[in-house]
Amino acid sequence: MKFGVPLGLLHPAAWKDVAVAADELGFESVWLPEHLVFATDLSLAVYPGTSDPGIKPQTPLFDAPAYLCWLAAFTTRVRLGTAVQLLALRHPFVSARAFATLDVVSSGRAVCGVGAGWYRGEWEAAGVPFATRGARLDEAIEVVRRLWSEPLVAHTGRFYAFPEVAFEPKPVQRRLPVLAGGESAAALRRAATLCDGWISMPHTLDSIRPRLAALSRLRDGVPVTAHAYELASPGEVDGWAALGVERLIVRPWRRSRDAVAGLAAFAAEYGLTSSA
Repeated sequence: MKFGVPLGLLHPAAWKDVAVAADELGFESVWLPEHLVFATDLSLAVYPGTSDPGIKPQTPLFDAPAYLCWLAAFTTRVRLGTAVQLLALRHPFVSARAFATLDVVSSGRAVCGVGAGWYRGEWEAAGVPFATRGARLDEAIEVVRRLWSEPLVAHTGRFYAFPEVAFEPKPVQRRLPVLAGGESAAALRRAATLCDGWISMPHTLDSIRPRLAALSRLRDGVPVTAHAYELASPGEVDGWAALGVERLIVRPWRRSRDAVAGLAAFAAEYGLTSSA
């Protein structure tokens, strides 16, 4: 089992120290979420399944691939991923360039986690129709994959069209992994048909089973990354592996100031191998 660390659940001042600790302690990956902008109209920010706003407009936001590029300079092994990037809020040229740059400066450690998003206010503020976000994401995935792999690319689609262009440098990885986030039927379809795996929302062993069953009906063997913040003991890991989960994103801390110590304790308990 591979273990990842959710930097987004920490104060940004802790991101560098936690990423370095994760790298040294044997964690496989670190992950950043992203939003482009928050609107102050909270009527557009009710999180699905709740009656409460899912955002605070004053929350500081960072460009996730750019920040991960900076973290790449302080780490050597840990993979650097987004959970998740709103790929379709930008032209595919912008997204493809950001992740290709991250992959080059990290010597092939980028992971492009993508999602259609839930927050209408962000899309309306950017002037991008919220209702088309899923279809836009599907087309954007197709375009960035071609830019990363083909010497010359021209495209005419529903949302994007451009004449033949060259795109260099290519990512270091022959196939830079694109993982689909989200729990909807459309997100699972995207993971099974367009992407290299699925990233779940926070789950327990029991709560993730229906999603994995739905995913397996679409395609067997889709690689799964699961957020598992309530992992109880090393003995539970076998249960996740038996369900086909290959990576667990864990949170062995309660406060940002305790995160490095929590990672060290987790690494010792779960048998991670230090790079020291």
